[in-house]
Amino acid sequence: MASGCTPAWAAVNLTLVTPEKAIKLAANDFFRHHLSKDGKKLTLLKEMLAGCGAGTCQVIVTTPMEMLKIQLQDAGRIAAQKKLMATQAQISSSTGAAESVVERRTTATQITRELLRSKGIAGLYKGLGATLLRDVPFSIVYFPLFANLNKLGQKSPDVKAPFYVSFLSGCLAGSTAAVAVNPCDVIKTRLQSLQRGVNEDTYSGILDCARKIWQKEGPMAFLKGAYCRALVIAPLFGIAQVVYFIGIAEFLLDLFPKRRN
Repeated sequence: MASGCTPAWAAVNLTLVTPEKAIKLAANDFFRHHLSKDGKKLTLLKEMLAGCGAGTCQVIVTTPMEMLKIQLQDAGRIAAQKKLMATQAQISSSTGAAESVVERRTTATQITRELLRSKGIAGLYKGLGATLLRDVPFSIVYFPLFANLNKLGQKSPDVKAPFYVSFLSGCLAGSTAAVAVNPCDVIKTRLQSLQRGVNEDTYSGILDCARKIWQKEGPMAFLKGAYCRALVIAPLFGIAQVVYFIGIAEFLLDLFPKRRN
C-alpha cells in the first residue's frame, strides 16, 4: 500500500469499525428483545433471526464506509504497481535516463466526491448485495454462537458471565464466523474494486465473480486472508462484547416498555 494512503485508510477503517460494532450489537439485542415472549428462552432459530436482522441493519449504514476503505486499499495497490512498472521500464530503457516517479496522494474525500459525481449515491452502495451476502450470514453465525458460549460462564441464568468469559466468547465466535463467511468477503472485495491492476478481471455480478475466481484461481482463493481476518476480528468482537455488556445493553433495553404478564 502506498504510504500516502495509509493515514486515510486507517481513519476510514477506524470510522467503520466503531459504528459497525455498535449498530450490530444494539440491533441484535433489539431483535432478541422483541422476539422473546414473557422472558422465555429464545430458540436457536429466533437467535439466528435476530442475528439476521442485526446484520441487515449494519450493512445499510456501513456499506459506504466499506466502499471507501476498499478504494483506498486499491489506490495504494495500484500506485505501488505503477511505481514498480515505471522502475522496471527505467532499468530496461536503452537511454538510461532517470525519471522520478511522482506518487499522488489519494484521500477518502477525493474518492467520495468522484463516486458521487460519477455514480451518485448508488455509487457508495456498489456491492451491497455481496455485502449483505457476507454480513448477514456472519451475524447469523456469530450471535447465537456467542450467546451460547457466554452462557457456559454463567453460574446461574440471572448472573452475568465474568468479563473474561464474554471476551473469550466474542473472540471465538468472531473468528469462527469470519472464517465461515470469508468466501463471501473475497467476492465482495472484488466486486467493490473500481480500479483494476494489470491483467485483473472485471465482474458483472456475484455469480460471475465466483465463477471466474473458481476457474482461474481455484477453490483455495476463497479462503485468501481468512487467517488474518480472523486474527483482526477476534479481539475486536471480544473487546466490543466486554464494553457492551458493561451496561449499554441494559440501558438500551430499558428504553423499551416492558411487557406485562
